[in-house]
Amino acid sequence: MTATDYQIKIINSVALLSQARWDKLAQDAGPFLSYHFLLALEQSECCNNESGWQPCHIAITGAGEDTVHAIIPGYLKTHSYGEYVFDHAWADAYAQHGLDYYPKWISAIPFTPVTGPRILTDGKIEFGTAFFNALENKLVDYVASVYGETLSSLHWLFTDEITSKLLTQAENCSPHGHSSDKTEDAIKETLGDASALAPYYLTRYAVQFQWYNYQYKNFDDFLAALTSRKRKDINKSRRKLHERGIRFSHQKGQAITPDTLQFFTKCYKATYLKRSGHVGYLNDVFFQQLVENLSDNMLIVTAIENDVPVASSLFFFDDTGLYGRYWGALKEIDGLHFACCYFEGIEFAIAHQLALFNPGTQGEHKILRGFEPTYCRSHHTLRHTAFHRAVEDFLHRETLHIGSYFNQARNALPFNKEFVPTLKTTSVTAPNDDTYNHKEKNDEI
Repeated sequence: MTATDYQIKIINSVALLSQARWDKLAQDAGPFLSYHFLLALEQSECCNNESGWQPCHIAITGAGEDTVHAIIPGYLKTHSYGEYVFDHAWADAYAQHGLDYYPKWISAIPFTPVTGPRILTDGKIEFGTAFFNALENKLVDYVASVYGETLSSLHWLFTDEITSKLLTQAENCSPHGHSSDKTEDAIKETLGDASALAPYYLTRYAVQFQWYNYQYKNFDDFLAALTSRKRKDINKSRRKLHERGIRFSHQKGQAITPDTLQFFTKCYKATYLKRSGHVGYLNDVFFQQLVENLSDNMLIVTAIENDVPVASSLFFFDDTGLYGRYWGALKEIDGLHFACCYFEGIEFAIAHQLALFNPGTQGEHKILRGFEPTYCRSHHTLRHTAFHRAVEDFLHRETLHIGSYFNQARNALPFNKEFVPTLKTTSVTAPNDDTYNHKEKNDEI
């Protein structure tokens, strides 16, 4: 369908759309884009206007019909927390020039930095320049009419290759003509003339660490792929936990009991409170709804010391992979974080023949456990031309550092020389057997 054949509708709740149609369009998109996952975020009030995550989803229908051919999950944001693509400096720059950076619109999975599609479609819509211009205009008019505010920018976070390609094909658009002349002149005076338009969507890169299943038969088979030093380190760490009386239980699907979930949420809140001064973005109602409606995609690992539970971690999974999300502990035990969040996840992925294990964001310590660096992408357009151009310049310089960081992480991988050619992360010059645990933190899983 071309631009004249479809209608763009803004939907302020997942509940206003058909569950069957949503999940049909989100088929194979992963557990976090399922109807029940996003609905739980809304019904638990983790995502609403008060939390700064106002649902602002996009539904595209045929002209004069009700059939939804595409859905874009989206939110109006009044802050930049819970996104894991850090643009606080951009917001500060706006404020320094007397401008509002918020509200902004993002297409993302709240609190979930996992790469995936951001346009769920049946293939009948033509996503070209005209569509993205129309989408921006629709959002701008909606924010102005409903909230009486000006939308500063649009952001697409952790996009898969297909979504990225659709966004970057719109580079010749000219969407930045909405700012007042007075404001534009003031920005240009400070930042320089930005009359030459930058690309419509700017691409920002980041690095995460992901484990791949090279058809391992068991955990020992995985360890055999590592250098002897790292193999000994991991075995030693696991042995110490075992000698201390720590074992791990796995519960998934209908086996997740209320007591298991309650203990997990207790650990989750305690660890967030200790680290961040609050009890986390997500509440009991959210997790309860997930167990009620999405338990077949959930795994809870509980660490038990001499019959007493001491830590817990939550994972999601489907046919394509395992995704580590949150963890918490009531007791500080050396090596427990890595065992509960990484090694137990690897064991599960091998046992269930899952191709990958995404353990969450941040943390160079993942490298030493066999997690390979991988690039993530986000795309951004700022409606003030001069700021858009300034961010373009910043991202150009930042990308050089990201590439250097990726290469350093790749060359610190602990795989042995014979196994290196097998890695998905190519061009590893040599495994580094001198790497050591440096400034390791028990971050979010």
